[in-house]
Amino acid sequence: MNISVKQADTTLTKSKNRISIYQPEQEGLIYPEVPEFETYAEQRKHLKERLVAACRAFALQGYDYGFAGHLTVRDPEFPELYWTNPMCVHFSQVKVSNLILADHNGTIVEGEYAINRAGFVLHANVHEAHPHIVAMCHAHTVYGGAWASTGLPLEPITQDAAAFFEDQLVITAEAGAVAVKTDSGKSIASLFGKHKAILHQNHGLLTASSHSIESAAFWFIALERCCQQQLMVAATGIKPKLVTDERARFSRENVGSDYIGWLHFQPIWGQLLQTQPDMLD
Repeated sequence: MNISVKQADTTLTKSKNRISIYQPEQEGLIYPEVPEFETYAEQRKHLKERLVAACRAFALQGYDYGFAGHLTVRDPEFPELYWTNPMCVHFSQVKVSNLILADHNGTIVEGEYAINRAGFVLHANVHEAHPHIVAMCHAHTVYGGAWASTGLPLEPITQDAAAFFEDQLVITAEAGAVAVKTDSGKSIASLFGKHKAILHQNHGLLTASSHSIESAAFWFIALERCCQQQLMVAATGIKPKLVTDERARFSRENVGSDYIGWLHFQPIWGQLLQTQPDMLD
């Protein structure tokens, strides 16, 4: 049997700025690229589709809890406005056509559905106070809610958890109180800005990204998973061996960035595109 073996192209990528060790050095390989847009309309379409995909991903993870939970992404042309999922629509039923566009006062600029009051109070205040934050995610999850009740940060018990090392913040302000008053939203929002992961005591998890809704969504999924692992280890009563500070920082720098969060979301997007094409309706 004669087998023809194609020799690999060993040409190294020199023309592009590599921002991650995961980007291939070899030219010509299939690999996700961060998209670039010629118009705001193209970028807006992209952002809305990925916002919907993030909602569908949350549905697959079982993050639904009645009407609770809200995901937001800032509009590229009008940064004082943001797109979000509609009130009382299950994550699995969110689609491009039922997204709503709101301003920082909670006024619906585009769309037919009402806005989630708690989502508006918190997300709008964060977006307004921190212009660099383009996307946020929050849902009432089982493990995140349980771990947040401890008022403790996650420990670097795994390589995955190390992605949040020194990049998480426990917030105790307004702990346990539903954020439906503007003042409470402002007090919480003032503490955002430097971390991708927020553990709000007696409430749950929030993630924020200056990169993309994909990154914010993936890091939320990862954060919930790490809370689950932390609780499982705690239940054994065995004290875990922690990743050292030096190694945890190394892991965070290499696998904990906004870009890596975006990259992790790409297979999720691909799977949803194949199995749930109605999300683009």
